[in-house]
Amino acid sequence: MDFFDTYSLKARLFPAILTVAPVVILCLLCASWVDPGLPEAVGAVAVMVLFFAAANLARRFGRAKEREIFSDTDGRPRNPELTHADSTFPASQKGRYRDYLAAQLGLPAPTAHDEQERPRDAQAFYDQAYVWLRENTRDTEAFKLLFNENISYGYYRNLLGLKPIGILLNLLSLGVAAAIVHYQPAFASLSNGKLVALGGLAAIHFGYFVLGVTRKAMLDASAIYARQLVLSTEALMKRT
Repeated sequence: MDFFDTYSLKARLFPAILTVAPVVILCLLCASWVDPGLPEAVGAVAVMVLFFAAANLARRFGRAKEREIFSDTDGRPRNPELTHADSTFPASQKGRYRDYLAAQLGLPAPTAHDEQERPRDAQAFYDQAYVWLRENTRDTEAFKLLFNENISYGYYRNLLGLKPIGILLNLLSLGVAAAIVHYQPAFASLSNGKLVALGGLAAIHFGYFVLGVTRKAMLDASAIYARQLVLSTEALMKRT
């Protein structure tokens, strides 16, 4: 049943649906829903299987894209919000968070001098701090806003990983539709009007994948999630 949890639905299945949408629309337009028969039944089953397969691929391709983009930091985003040099939060606020996290980790918090002279040691502290924060904010009800930002990041990451497939399916669907109109096979029918409608939807789909599904969108979502993760320190401090 994990396939139906909120994260899987929004961060994996939704990108999968967007990716295979051209194929689904083509199947819907070609089928005869007034008098459905075996082709329509097979098509409906095929679409459901396609959704399930694409959702699984979304996670795999998203992870691969994440490793590619963050290849210089071991395949994971490395966020600077808690460092002395970063200006996302006021110095006093960051200081309170660093001291709290240092107490939880049993490690000294890096100073500005440490970040300059021993950057690897300082980064090791911040890496552990972020891991600790993620592990202690898994309560999706208590940290609902953080959970939503995590879903947003997963959505953009997975959709970016599927982007080449989405564009390819878009073009293939148009090609298949044009062939159906031209050759009029016995197993499918498609009018010129439906072909025009499919072309319009394909243009919108193509534009979204080219302009909206970008590395910048993924990085922006990552930064927003990281900021909210740091802010969750405030709630954790109140519990102790």
